[in-house]
Amino acid sequence: MNRRIFVKTSGLALFGTGAIPGWLARAAEGQKTRKKVLVTIFQRGAMDGLHAVVPYGDPRYKPLRPTLAITDSLNLDGFFGLHPALAPLKPIWDAKQLAIIEAVGSPDPTRSHFDAQDYMESGTPGLKATRDGWLNRALPADAASPVRAVAVGPDLPRMLRGKQPAVALNSVREFQVRDAMAAREFESSFASSSMADLSRETFEAVRILKSLPAADSKVTYPASRLGQSLKEIARLIKADVGLEVAFADMGGWDTHVNEAPRLAQLLGEFGGALAAFWQDLGDRLDDVAVVTMSEFGRTAKENGSRGTDHGHANVMFAFGGGIQGGRIHGKWPGLAPENLHERRDLAVTTDFRTVLSPLVSSHLGNHAANVFPGFTPEPFTLFGAAASQPTNGARRE
Repeated sequence: MNRRIFVKTSGLALFGTGAIPGWLARAAEGQKTRKKVLVTIFQRGAMDGLHAVVPYGDPRYKPLRPTLAITDSLNLDGFFGLHPALAPLKPIWDAKQLAIIEAVGSPDPTRSHFDAQDYMESGTPGLKATRDGWLNRALPADAASPVRAVAVGPDLPRMLRGKQPAVALNSVREFQVRDAMAAREFESSFASSSMADLSRETFEAVRILKSLPAADSKVTYPASRLGQSLKEIARLIKADVGLEVAFADMGGWDTHVNEAPRLAQLLGEFGGALAAFWQDLGDRLDDVAVVTMSEFGRTAKENGSRGTDHGHANVMFAFGGGIQGGRIHGKWPGLAPENLHERRDLAVTTDFRTVLSPLVSSHLGNHAANVFPGFTPEPFTLFGAAASQPTNGARRE
């Protein structure tokens, strides 16, 4: 970040470098447009993808997990099933709107949470020098709303840092300077400084969000952090304030010990939040795409503490925006020892950037090459026609 304003007593934070000329004039004329929106959800801590989407058709699955194996998963395609706690996602799958991408992840083999999250948020695995995030680079460099990029939370995530202005907020209601006199003094003091553009962007964002009508959702969201974050994002989308990308995250997925009850609770919160968001947006999902990711998966074999350790490949979920749902995307490598990464982890057969590239190009209208420099995605169709990578015909050990 080159510049930053943070008002601790107001719950207000805006990060960025550029001015946004012309947006207020368009807003004053009442020219609201329905933007394409990409919502990215990060599951911090490395979710166990083999517990969330169960490969019960793989003969190696149960022997590898004598106490953790899920025996009552919700059937998806005769080979994979959803963990019962993810039952709220089944209607989205049945409506052929939910896509599941298997054996997906970063090509970098690190098992460090910090490094793996950094690489996935920067979009440059193995490269530490990248300063901005892929979601910030995915924004077209044109005049736009000062709330075009929003993260729900106290801090701006690595993924949204960069040249394009981005806002971090805990909630729409809290994004304000509560002391009116202090707000005027603050705005005036920066009006003639080198931070004038950023100051103007900040208070434009405050004014826009303050003018929003009261939330009118008839959907009950979970009280969890993710549930409330998606509720705020849905409110911004329905208000047509010019939102283009949004970010939310959910922690707690590092399950080395006693995994089964912990993941049942986490998956319930996760599935309930996504299902509420899907229901809340309704036909607005034609313009909204949602994608989830986690830094890496867990070991194929359970450990001695009825948990799992840091692994490699994982699973991603995506729905909305014309995404082809109701099927498993990606190639399943199998759980036989010779097919495992380092003979212990599910192997990566699809680079996470291959999944994100069509979201950047087909949904946001940007060039994926600008967002993921030096990377050439494999043929992979997340939208429209059948996926280019094998699914039902994939090799299953």
